[in-house]
Amino acid sequence: MTRSPMESIDLFTPAVELAAAIRRKEVSPVEVADACLRRMDELDPRLNAFCHRADDDVRKAAAEAADAVVRAASPADLPPFHGVPLPVKDLVDVAGWPTTYGSAGARKEPAAASDRIVRRFVDAGFVPLGKTTTSEFGALPFTESEALGVSRNPWDPDRTPGGSSSGAGVAVAAGMAPLAHAEDGGGSIRIPASCTGLVGLKSTRGLIGGETVLVEGLAVGGVVTRTVADTAAAVDVLARHDPGAWWSPPSPRGSFAAASQADPPTGLRVGALTTSPVDGIDVDPACVTAVEVTLRALEAAGHHLVDTPLPLPPAEELVAAFTTIWNIGAAGVDLADPERIEPHNRALREAARSVDSWAYAQAVQRTQRFSRQIVEGFVAGFDLLVTPTMACLPPRVGAWRAGTEDHPLSALLNSYPMGVFTSVFNVTGQPAVSLPLHQDAATGLPVGVQIVAAPWREDLLLQVARTLELALPWDGRRPPVG
Repeated sequence: MTRSPMESIDLFTPAVELAAAIRRKEVSPVEVADACLRRMDELDPRLNAFCHRADDDVRKAAAEAADAVVRAASPADLPPFHGVPLPVKDLVDVAGWPTTYGSAGARKEPAAASDRIVRRFVDAGFVPLGKTTTSEFGALPFTESEALGVSRNPWDPDRTPGGSSSGAGVAVAAGMAPLAHAEDGGGSIRIPASCTGLVGLKSTRGLIGGETVLVEGLAVGGVVTRTVADTAAAVDVLARHDPGAWWSPPSPRGSFAAASQADPPTGLRVGALTTSPVDGIDVDPACVTAVEVTLRALEAAGHHLVDTPLPLPPAEELVAAFTTIWNIGAAGVDLADPERIEPHNRALREAARSVDSWAYAQAVQRTQRFSRQIVEGFVAGFDLLVTPTMACLPPRVGAWRAGTEDHPLSALLNSYPMGVFTSVFNVTGQPAVSLPLHQDAATGLPVGVQIVAAPWREDLLLQVARTLELALPWDGRRPPVG
């Protein structure tokens, strides 16, 4: 039987390859959009990746993209991701669509204009493909909420896909989209990448800017993808100088996509951290094994393993300063009904309001001093640092609830094993990528490995990530659901 073009589209095709096929007129943006929407119809009722669908808008934008392909004098006249669908995390505005911030207390009115990062995606040719689930205000590394329900991991629907970019990870891992917008303030790109077997890069603070500096610079925008090449190409379209933002650096001189295809220098100094930076958190043996596998691959590629410790400040001081800032993460969100926010976020708001401006400024200064201490030690001792992305395998749905009835902030404390390795590098602002370099033999779950570089060395990080992608390939893995 002859298949229609829509049925022949492999939605696990990397985004850069899909964009190239569209430019060659081998497939239409309409066919790609229809294929994504049909797969969303099939899988999303079980997995809950999307919280807002606007299929008519998607089809209209895809039709306009298809017309542009016909009108283009040359394929080179089209933007790099022309006609490729992209889900957007429900923490940023898309014109004409509501933004809930994952909260039952949010306003429901459509946004008047798109966020700056969304405009950059659209300028690059992406077709917005609905909005994806997030924990309320992005405060927790999972989505299980009154407003948006429970997002589930396609590798095991009884487990979380991580978060707060939960729906982004689910959509890409299950083949509902080739890549997805995500944001990371404490690990929210890297954690779902680890849980769902994807690539997730948190860029250097400031490289990818938004409307404002988010959470004192802890948070950055980005994507989750299936390949290093897709991540590099996406950073190319997002890392642009914003003349209206004092915090925006000059645009990079070269292409990250091109850099990612080059071999990294040999003889890099590679450190490792496999014990939790916070006392009392055990690291799952599968997560340690993942780091060991990665270190062997890097050593085989000609790099040097070093025993230099990362100069971390006392954990209780770092956590105290970080949480003082984290408490204000929902500041600026205009709520229709503040009484409907979730108990842990109500507790965070109360904690934030109990801190005066003097104490808050001191916490900001402490994180800056801690950052300098860590980065100076890093640069002196390493070129790269390898850690588990998480200290645990993806937890079971509902595991976070223990103790929350009496102590709402237990939701955050119970989540520490998911973010204990990632959040350090939100404080330092260093680039860090989670790669799906291991698969747990007992559960079949993906296990992410975090690789960290010095500030502004995304080029090196992507080169090494590409080397590992070739040495320890993951492209043939598919989750059981989907």
